[in-house]
Formats: sequence, structure tokens, C-alpha cells
Amino acid sequence: MPSTRNIYLLLFSLYWAQGLPVGFMTHALPVILRAQGVSLAHIGGFGLLMLPWSIKIFWAPWVDRFGHSAFGHYRSWIIPTQLLSVLVLTGLSFLPIQALNQPEYLLVFFIALLSMNLVGATQDIATDGLAVNLLNSQQQHWGNTFQVIGSRLGFIVGGGAILWALDWLEWQSTFLILAGLVLLNTLPILWLKEPQQLKHTPSRVKAETFRWQKIKDYLAYFYQEQSLAAWLAVLITFKIADGLAGPLLKPLMVDLGLTFSQIGLYVTMLGAVAALIGAGLAGFSLKYVSREHALVGFSILKIFSLAAYAWLAVQYDAQGPIETWLIYLINAAEDMISAMLLVVMLTLVMQYSRKHLAGTDFTFQVALMATVSGGLYSLSGIFADRLGYGNYLIIITLIAILCLWAIFRWIKYFKQCNKNLTNQ
Repeated sequence: MPSTRNIYLLLFSLYWAQGLPVGFMTHALPVILRAQGVSLAHIGGFGLLMLPWSIKIFWAPWVDRFGHSAFGHYRSWIIPTQLLSVLVLTGLSFLPIQALNQPEYLLVFFIALLSMNLVGATQDIATDGLAVNLLNSQQQHWGNTFQVIGSRLGFIVGGGAILWALDWLEWQSTFLILAGLVLLNTLPILWLKEPQQLKHTPSRVKAETFRWQKIKDYLAYFYQEQSLAAWLAVLITFKIADGLAGPLLKPLMVDLGLTFSQIGLYVTMLGAVAALIGAGLAGFSLKYVSREHALVGFSILKIFSLAAYAWLAVQYDAQGPIETWLIYLINAAEDMISAMLLVVMLTLVMQYSRKHLAGTDFTFQVALMATVSGGLYSLSGIFADRLGYGNYLIIITLIAILCLWAIFRWIKYFKQCNKNLTNQ
């Protein structure tokens, strides 16, 4: 078994590699499109690029089941997908940004980004499966902390640095740098010797488990007790507010008059640094605060951050004066709180993942959240165009308050379940 330090370094590198292209698509791409005059509705439609992250549960069982034992079960998936990401990013570097207003180039661009998400989603399944099997209960919160730190660092480079660099670097150079960074982050997994027991874990799972008629049997795990069913409701409601608000926040920055450099450096990169701090604070706090109490506390803080964005949007709609530093502060606070909340949530997701179905269980839970978020992402631009920034973000804040009900309900059944186990 690798040392604890090496496990954390490995997870950090793999999630950083994932975060690079995702950071571009979620942070840089909406800004670039808005600057070209694309409507909010069309920007929301680009949420379809994240479809592989929502449907990856359909091939997650195959990642758990099939792998090259001598090479390392999960390594045999992670290394090829990392290298494929490098190839796609290299190919994108030869597509001129000035040609994106031409339908044929835009289609090629869309297909390339979609394929990169497909590859990245598959790498994520294998990485999650490896993490669940490598981390024990005492390591889970720090493992997920390094996961969030790595992915947020990817957002800094893939999202913020790209926008900043586009003002003075060529499109090709920036994408080649991204490809080089993904390749660099492949080195730790090349050096890893996957523990022997992981190589044979998937083979113990019978093939019938993954037949389509057995889907109900798989889902029965999440209904075998009330606390698990309540947890399922938390997963479904957790990303509703983010999905509704996600496509609007960066275009709002453009409409507020911020430049590419300002958004790249002071919004995306500063926000990602705040998220790194938030992830570290969450990992530290979980040593002293229970996971369920942390989930409630950070969720309430998230509501306050959404309310701050709603205030910012109301000021914009009313054409009121807005200090630039205040925009940066609200964005940084929201990113920090979101990272704190994500660490707690992923730790709980890992807690509910069975080791013999590690990649599938983890992927299923994350895919539920991504499906809700992605579906609402695609619709949100239409609602915002009709309601305006201010009214729409106020509604989102109220929805986030209502979603607290699912968390409190889960905590109720979770405590009852633990009490019953203690009495047995």
C-alpha cells in the first residue's frame, strides 16, 4: 500500500488534470462566448458539453469490472484517458479562436470538447474507484480535501489563466500549455504500484450484477434503510441552486463591464485561490465537527453567498453603482464556501460507497448531482433572459433555502440509524 503522503499527492495530481479542461469549459468558455455576443440562452445550451459527467454511470460498472490486473486495474483506465486528453487539447490548439463564429468550426470545437469530457468522465470513474479503495475512514476527509484542491487548481489554470493569457498569448500556445500540464500530472500514476488486493476486487463481482434487468437490484442499496433513501434526496437537491445559477455568474461579470483579464485574474483565479483555502479549512474542520453538522453549516453559508450575488444582480438591473472590489469579494466568498461544502459532500459520498463497487457507487452519487445541475444549466439561460438577473437570482436563493429540508430530513434518519446500531 502506498504511503499516506503519496496517496494524497496522487489524488491531487489526477484531479488537477481533470480540472484543467473542465475549468476552461465552465469558467473561460462562457466568458469568451458572451464577449462574442452570444445570448444567455445559447450559453446555457453549452451545458450539453457536460453530458458525459451525468451519464457516466452507464459505463462505470465496466470500469469496476474490467481492467488489466498486471498493469493495475484502475491504472489501466487512468493512464490511457490522461494521454487521450493530452491529444485532444493538442488538437484544439490548432483551431483558431477567430473561426468560432463559423458554423463548421464551431461544430468541430463542440465535438472536440464533448469527446474530452467523455474521456475525462471515464478517468474520473477510475480515479474515484481507486480513491475509495486506497483511503481508510480516517483519511477520507483529507483525501477529498486534496481532491477539491487539485480540481480547483485546475480551474485556476484552465479557467482563469486561460482568460488572462488570451490577452497576450496566442490561442495555440495556451492550449499546448494545458496539454503539457495534463501530461505532467500523469507522472504520479505512472510511478504508482497499485496494491495487489485492488487488482482482483472487481473480478469478485458477478457479471449478472451489471445486466440491465439488475438495475433495480443495484438501486435497492439506496432504499434498504430510511437514512440511505433520505441521502438520495440530498443528492438530488444538492446541486439545484448551482445548476440554476452556474451559467449566469460569469456572463454577469461581462455585463458588469469587466475585461477578460479582470475576470481571469480577479474573478476566476482569485476565486479558485479562495476555494483552495476553503477546501483546506473544510478538511481541518472535519477533524472537530461531524460531517452532518458541517453539511448544514456550510449549506447555510452557501445561501448567504447566493443572496450576495442576488444583491449584486439587483444593483446591476437598477443601474446602481457597484464597486469592482465588491464583485471580487462576493465571488471569492462564494467560491470558498462552495469548496468547503464540496469537501464535506464528497466525504459523505465516499462514506456511502461500497469498496467492491467503488467506482460505480461513487459515480452514481456524483452523476445524480451532475445530472440535476447539467439539466438546469441548459434551461437557466432561458429563465434569466425572461426574468432578468436580479429576479432570477432571488428565486434561486429561495430555492436553496427550501433544499435545506432534504438535509435536515437525512440527518434525522441518519441519527436514528446510528442509534439503532448502537443499541444492537
